[in-house]
Amino acid sequence: MAPGEVVPARQDAPGETTRLTRGPGVLEDPVYGQARVATASGRISEATDVLAEDSRTPFSASQLSRLDEALTLACRETGLLFTLWVGALGTRSRERAEELHASLGDTAAEAVVVAVSPGERVVEIVTGAESSRRIDDRGAKLAVMSMVASFKESDLVGGMVEGLTMLADQAGHAHH
Repeated sequence: MAPGEVVPARQDAPGETTRLTRGPGVLEDPVYGQARVATASGRISEATDVLAEDSRTPFSASQLSRLDEALTLACRETGLLFTLWVGALGTRSRERAEELHASLGDTAAEAVVVAVSPGERVVEIVTGAESSRRIDDRGAKLAVMSMVASFKESDLVGGMVEGLTMLADQAGHAHH
């Protein structure tokens, strides 16, 4: 999977799980098939099959495009790997978010995982050794507060886009 691709992951329950990832350390689900699509901007998006009784995806094409753009910009501007997970995290939400972060393997140090569970009203942000030097706890908390404010106004996608933007702003530009 190439940098710049989008991965909506399989659903664990109808309408519950979507995973979008940027960069070389993409969270992959090797068990399920994948499809590639050229987006309107010319980027290639890759999606795994959605497996649930309800086969509808939780986001519209335009919403996925907004999330795709926010992830692309955050990664490009910062040089960090931003991963967005939307779905049920369970009662151990922090541990689950940390597991998602650890699953990035060699790229975890530069990764930022934003895990959002709308049904459980939980947002978790996990940073790696390198990304935590550029995004401190205060910056992550401010991003969460901004996301939650949008979520309360029923703007899930807008909140996630704003949170990613705030995290990228906090991280600053890529060091070359």
